[in-house]
Amino acid sequence: MDEQIINKVAESGLLTINLEDYYPQEDIAVFDLRPLLFMEMILKEKDFRLALSQTNWDVYTEKLVAVTCSVDAVIPMWAYMLVASYLQPVASDVVLGNVEKIRTELFLQKLRKLDLSEYTDKRVVVKGCGDLPIGEPAYLEITKLLRPIAKSIMYGEPCSTVPVFKRK
Repeated sequence: MDEQIINKVAESGLLTINLEDYYPQEDIAVFDLRPLLFMEMILKEKDFRLALSQTNWDVYTEKLVAVTCSVDAVIPMWAYMLVASYLQPVASDVVLGNVEKIRTELFLQKLRKLDLSEYTDKRVVVKGCGDLPIGEPAYLEITKLLRPIAKSIMYGEPCSTVPVFKRK
């Protein structure tokens, strides 16, 4: 018997997009306001300004910096502005939020910049399982971007997919 093995997945015309290929790899440093607060709860302007003036800003050189406050404290708007005024000359960018929030936003920005023309009128599988924490926002975003152009969108692996969208 000379039965030829046929790779039906390869002949299916499916295109796979792996979101892990676009996962942000940028180094994100965190600047937490908490240690600069009196009793880690209250911002005293004079002490806060002194602490900022004594901070070693070189550790943030060319890094994306997440500015956050890890305690529930009332932080006046000018305090964030003051921190940004110190970070802006050294950091590659300064963003308000935690690392996860910033990584998600970077991820969405990368996806929005993709040239998806190769997926026009094609059957697309958005790869599911992987090693990186892709997260729901990225899957939602890629679906929004692909839906107007793709013939169909599926989730998973080419050998086992869940249908998401099919143009009629």
